Amino acid sequence: MNQRKCRAIFERWRTADPAPKPELNYGSPFELLVAVILSAQATDRSVNAATGALFAAAPTAAAMLALGAEGIEEYVRSIGLFRSKARHIAAACEILVARHGGEVPRERTALEALPGVGRKTANVVLNVAFGEPVIAVDTHVFRVANRTGIAPGATPLAVETALARKVPAEFLHDAHHWLILHGRYVCLARKPRCGDCLIADLCEYPGRASAAGKE
Repeated sequence: MNQRKCRAIFERWRTADPAPKPELNYGSPFELLVAVILSAQATDRSVNAATGALFAAAPTAAAMLALGAEGIEEYVRSIGLFRSKARHIAAACEILVARHGGEVPRERTALEALPGVGRKTANVVLNVAFGEPVIAVDTHVFRVANRTGIAPGATPLAVETALARKVPAEFLHDAHHWLILHGRYVCLARKPRCGDCLIADLCEYPGRASAAGKE
């Protein structure tokens, strides 16, 4: 996809949604970190349903650490893989308290050193909590970047690198929000809603015409 078309796509998304926000509920960088760890292979809705009570009981790393993994489990049982996620959160809180004064670090290396935190989670925290112009590549972003032709890549890192190169700088901070929302609500995995797509005429997906015809 050429730069002119890529820019036009992001201009349309910005016009439609000038200030996109994550759909996870959080009130601090720490709560965001916990919510993103919990969101792996789970819906934002299921995470939000559990974290209200969890964050009320333990709004800081020290308070969460005091709950321990078993205590955290009691709040997140409705979320998939809750036991391993609770262990990761407890272990991450131990490091946050011991090494970072209970605060979430804003350096990638320090974030990725936390249990349960990979590159995608680190990028979400860096972008949303600290305003860094980085792109978190989840399954939605990976699919949309490849299907539309914006930034094809065989791996999440390849897609992230391609997006960082292709997306105009003025759109970088909000890019992954627009991509996620487009993948979540329009460019669906099994049946993309091409007939309702804001960027259908710019998209390079070979199957868009047939998909639009089924709307």
